[in-house]
Amino acid sequence: MDTTLATFENDVIAASTLTPVLVDFWAPWCGPCKTLGPMLEKLEAEYEGKWRLVKVNVDENQELAAHFQVRSIPHVVAFADGRPVDQFIGVLPEGQLRTFLDRLVPQGADGARVEAQAALAEGRRDDAYDALQAALAYDPGFDEARLDLIELLLDDDRIDDVRSEVELLSPKTTQGIDARYNAIKTRLDALDAAADLPPTDALEARVASNPDDLEARFDLASAFIARLKYTEALEQLLVIVQRDRAFREDIGRKTMLSVFDLAAHQPELVAQWRRKLSASLF
Repeated sequence: MDTTLATFENDVIAASTLTPVLVDFWAPWCGPCKTLGPMLEKLEAEYEGKWRLVKVNVDENQELAAHFQVRSIPHVVAFADGRPVDQFIGVLPEGQLRTFLDRLVPQGADGARVEAQAALAEGRRDDAYDALQAALAYDPGFDEARLDLIELLLDDDRIDDVRSEVELLSPKTTQGIDARYNAIKTRLDALDAAADLPPTDALEARVASNPDDLEARFDLASAFIARLKYTEALEQLLVIVQRDRAFREDIGRKTMLSVFDLAAHQPELVAQWRRKLSASLF
């Protein structure tokens, strides 16, 4: 892939948050570039998506070359997590290239999790499932990968599988203040509560007849969370915050925060309700 100043942010900076990116600064007149370029292309194919190659023609992109202080080519800069992390100048033998790449590419469980994130970003959910299972086979105690898997299972409404995976999380996650786990627990608690609650229209009638019945409002919010109706749940929770912060140890605000994590794929909704919550608190 070729990139320019206009596309560099997307092609390299953003892309490297999912998969490491090698940027090859080259020019058509550069003899060594004609040796290195095909080697990098061959290795990119061999590594099967574990890193990406992006090329910058320095004659056509002098501002980019100047920014990265490219004075001699070929000049290769490696990016990971949105920033440059390593580089080399000139042509390396293939063995040294592989060593350079192996330092860059996450291995084992970390590598499998990176593959899962890249697959999910491209809409390949089955591949993401497989990669996360591989990560957990490498390291069953890798809670971050297990939380990724649980979130996928939640999205697919595979609640029994979610409960099974939650049982395998370590105490440091389940007994700490992990925001992702708290969001998952909020959804599971809401599902459990909803199974024993009256229908939502009956709860709405209770709230309408007594707006100060905060227990009814929280039950209604739980029913909405179980059905993924986050806007409706947040409406009820915000009223609880506004009327009584002390109700059940500030459960209105705490549950709103967990709903924000559950609804992270709806950033506009989350931003809107964060503002409303903030306005109610200060």
